[in-house]
Amino acid sequence: MEQDKIKGVNLGGWLVLEKWMAPHLFDGTNADDEYYLPQELSEKEYLARITQHRSNFITEADFLRIASAGFNLVRIPVPYFIFGDRKPFIGAIDELDRAFNWAEAYGLKILIDLHTAPDSQNGFDNGGISGVCKWAQEPTEVEFELSVLERLAKRYHDRTALYGIEVLNEPATEKMFKSMTTRYLPRDPKKAAGSAAITFEFLYDFYQRAYEILRPILPNDKVIMFHDGFDLSKWHAFFTENDFENVVLDTHQYLMVAEMEGAELNPAAYEKAMNKIGDQIAAVNRYVPVFVGEWTLFNSYTAGINTQGGINPTQQEFKGAKHLDPAELAKVYQKLWQIQVTNWNRGIGYAFWTWKLNIDTINEPAWYGWDSWAASRALDRHWINPKDI
Repeated sequence: MEQDKIKGVNLGGWLVLEKWMAPHLFDGTNADDEYYLPQELSEKEYLARITQHRSNFITEADFLRIASAGFNLVRIPVPYFIFGDRKPFIGAIDELDRAFNWAEAYGLKILIDLHTAPDSQNGFDNGGISGVCKWAQEPTEVEFELSVLERLAKRYHDRTALYGIEVLNEPATEKMFKSMTTRYLPRDPKKAAGSAAITFEFLYDFYQRAYEILRPILPNDKVIMFHDGFDLSKWHAFFTENDFENVVLDTHQYLMVAEMEGAELNPAAYEKAMNKIGDQIAAVNRYVPVFVGEWTLFNSYTAGINTQGGINPTQQEFKGAKHLDPAELAKVYQKLWQIQVTNWNRGIGYAFWTWKLNIDTINEPAWYGWDSWAASRALDRHWINPKDI
């Protein structure tokens, strides 16, 4: 009997901040990312904002609703400072403890995703500091990241809700690094000096080291997951020549990336692009289980304007968006959901990005179309058919 597919959602924007997901958290500052936010606020104000955000953005009610909708896993991005040992950042281990209690109460599994690294592994806003990608060149910080993984494993290894640990989110290898350096500009060029793409040779070594630390701590039924560095084709030798137990390869597949790579802005082109990715997933899944850990319904066609690969309104405002009829919009989204889930299930399943957003698409029309990133809103607006989860 085939193992049940993973049907997950990400709790993005909760313990790792992304400005576009909760822009008003950054009100009154010039900060574009988590690194600079505490530099622009008093210690008291920073603590107040973070505490309020974490306690309200995701609650027990979200876990109940996620389970009731038919999902069976939450992927939780956590920062490198989760244990509160990198000032001025505020630790988040208490929130993760509560998440495990909620997950166990409602029958959900948790994939812990180490989402950021000091000086960043990608230079994206979601890597903690925009325009900087130097972590892999700093041996002491590489060791620190491994220590965070070890401590997480020791803390949660015996929890029934633990599905596994993803050792590093979205390390930017050459192709992605080049395409994103124009989108995420550094605030301080001196801080960014020396930034470079992460090599696959570094990744292979880091993943091997992480595995050797985690596998003796984690029970054999807990997964160790590796992100593909934005290239599914680079992993055959790594997985076939090493003696790994219960490992998974994570790949992130976005319609907006297909647009950046030349897909026309229409549903037929999106379907063709997703089917092609599905073929790749099926091929790789023959030698290592493949999980689509991030994807979304967002695209330029339904946003009604060319977003140039998902540039968001905190970065650049696009005007003149054409709005589809609501019934037609729902039809397009439902079809895109089905196409993508069908292809992701050619691997072991998926986790949609994301569950929740704090944006106002009504009073702030620049955000029209962006609610398609949030599974909670998509469910409420019938863009997801519950039977297709």
